[in-house]
Amino acid sequence: MRSVGLKILKNKLSEYVRLAAGGETILISDRDRVVAELVPPRETRAGLLPDALLAEAVRVGLLTPPLRPPGPVKAPPPVGPLKRILEDLDGDRSER
Repeated sequence: MRSVGLKILKNKLSEYVRLAAGGETILISDRDRVVAELVPPRETRAGLLPDALLAEAVRVGLLTPPLRPPGPVKAPPPVGPLKRILEDLDGDRSER
């Protein structure tokens, strides 16, 4: 575990992010007081940012996953031949 001050962290941020990505925890201090930790991502965290953000939103209850599995939606069966539907529509319009 390493410790780094805010000023040094600001100047060498990419270096410390690489260390954290490699599994190391970095303590961030401000005036000799630890104010934050830079830690590697959890193993359960998705690798891609959009996936990780969606997973976090589901975890905290902001989103609910869909109830049906992904894939194409089946078209509903036809209600009747087009000719009969149009005749019914014309009949309904003439009643008004």
